[in-house]
Amino acid sequence: MAAFSFLFLVFCAQAASAEAQRGQVTNLPLPRYVSMKAAEGNVRRGPSLTHRIDWVFKRRDMPLQITAEYGNWRKVQDRDGAGGWVHYALLSGVRTVLVEQDMLPVYASPDQNAPINAHFELGVVARLGKCSLDWCRISAGGYRGWTRKSNLWGVDATELRD
Repeated sequence: MAAFSFLFLVFCAQAASAEAQRGQVTNLPLPRYVSMKAAEGNVRRGPSLTHRIDWVFKRRDMPLQITAEYGNWRKVQDRDGAGGWVHYALLSGVRTVLVEQDMLPVYASPDQNAPINAHFELGVVARLGKCSLDWCRISAGGYRGWTRKSNLWGVDATELRD
């Protein structure tokens, strides 16, 4: 009987874990990446207008990671782990990434021997395009090309995009 109880508890924990990987409101995967639609967005301690504003995000297109949902509110965090609750209307599904290496080479094709199209500075916010297992196509400031996924924040290591 003890073995059955243990297996039942393991099954319940796995089921709860699977449910926790989807948003209660949107049924979309958690965590997931989005970007700031607005030029400014209040970040609150809790999911309502009555909660105190801790700070304001002030960078349109900044990539953010959604970690929880509650009604019209999304719990987000930035690259540094700072975050809180923002209203969903301030967010966009348009994917962007943050360049994490200074003078990051952006290649004409997903190959380090390909010609370099541009170099992106540390902290540049770029639009995210296709991604293979190791490479992503990005664009910013009229330049586009491929770079290693490991040099970007805002895309999961195993994420593939067409």
